[in-house]
Amino acid sequence: MGISWTLISDYERGKLRLHDKILKKLSISLEVTTDELLGLKNNKSKTRKPSLKIMRRLQKIEELPLSKQKALFITIDNFLKAEEK
Repeated sequence: MGISWTLISDYERGKLRLHDKILKKLSISLEVTTDELLGLKNNKSKTRKPSLKIMRRLQKIEELPLSKQKALFITIDNFLKAEEK
């Protein structure tokens, strides 16, 4: 984001006021709304995001030919069904 740790610390401790540009950058970087950053909205209803490791694997799967994707999904579905028992 281009913000020093000292500056972030000053914002957290209330030594400095957040300017709108910084607030917007923080919300984008942290993937939350500005209301959530300001404590105006609770983030409890938000579902958990996939981990970075899972996202990287999904990107690689999307690069596979469709036939290999289908075969992989069948394997994953069978594994998940076995875990439900």
